[in-house]
Amino acid sequence: MATPHISAEPGDFAPAVLMPGDPKRAERMAAQILDDAKLVTQVRGIVGFTGRYNGPGANQGKPLSVMASGMGMPSICIYATELFGQYGVERIIRVGTAGGVSERVDIGDVIIGVGAHTTSSMNELRIPGTHFSAVADFGLAAAAWAAAAGDPHVVAGAVISSDHFYFKIPGQLDAMRAHGVLGVEMEAAGLYGVAANLGKQALTVLTISDHLTKPSADMTAQERETIFQGALKLAVAAALS
Repeated sequence: MATPHISAEPGDFAPAVLMPGDPKRAERMAAQILDDAKLVTQVRGIVGFTGRYNGPGANQGKPLSVMASGMGMPSICIYATELFGQYGVERIIRVGTAGGVSERVDIGDVIIGVGAHTTSSMNELRIPGTHFSAVADFGLAAAAWAAAAGDPHVVAGAVISSDHFYFKIPGQLDAMRAHGVLGVEMEAAGLYGVAANLGKQALTVLTISDHLTKPSADMTAQERETIFQGALKLAVAAALS
């Protein structure tokens, strides 16, 4: 049953998978929220764990998996395709970080990514003659929004998934702001495209780690690994809804 990129066996993954990009963050999440976490894959250092959710409320004891995605759309699309198509996973919630674009968000705020524009060509050929719209599953997004319970530091809206971390196109940032983009990251549009193609569910929940248009103190590398509690709470609520 093992795929070229995942060494797990049938039944090793829960129906819902949380996907941070960083393997260290995946390991940290699994240790925090899962009881009896079992390492089910570690091909190329991309670790995946399955256990039972140990948090409060009705979701306690439900099976849940956490697996890293690596960086960028090609990477997350490989893992999402194999998880959805060959391991019976029904929903993937990306839990990551983003650079703030909109004045509506500040460092530490959380974005529920209901849609994802992209600079990538990955989704261009999905529907011939059509501009594919990369959107989250409405039910997952609604569950995350409900779990936010009116928190003013949680915002729902569109992000942009970029193929480039450093390269910037002149005028692009101003245009993003003019069109209401909340933040920029590197995976959501690809994940949403795979989920749509395979009839599965996907959502992205992001913590703002730096801001492209406001002078601010960016998060350190250590903070990026550890400060994800708000986003994680919403991701779990969506995953187990």
